[in-house]
Amino acid sequence: MNSKVVLKGLAFHARHGVYSEEAVLGARFVVDAELYYNFAGITDDLDQVVNYAEAHALIQQMVTEQRFDLIETLASHLVRELLAAQPLLTAVLVRVHKPHAPLRGMFDDVYAELYLTREEV
Repeated sequence: MNSKVVLKGLAFHARHGVYSEEAVLGARFVVDAELYYNFAGITDDLDQVVNYAEAHALIQQMVTEQRFDLIETLASHLVRELLAAQPLLTAVLVRVHKPHAPLRGMFDDVYAELYLTREEV
């Protein structure tokens, strides 16, 4: 199946990280979520699709109201919660970007990516 809805570039201020300064100051985190489900041939009815406004709200709540040391852990929780909240989903891919990670040197981005199918959860 190749149908998906993509939420790209969802940006939030949050306090994830292993360093105490990250918990105090916080930083910008960006989430991309690919929501896989079969929507070929559906009617124009919101009840037949994954509600991406609800998916956005769930992502925002998890990123801004919970705290994780690792972006890998945040990505895992996001994938599992999205699959649990949206029964039509067959798979989810999430990327959690930490563009201002506390690394020495110059870089474009650091991100953790996780793809899981419903059967893998």
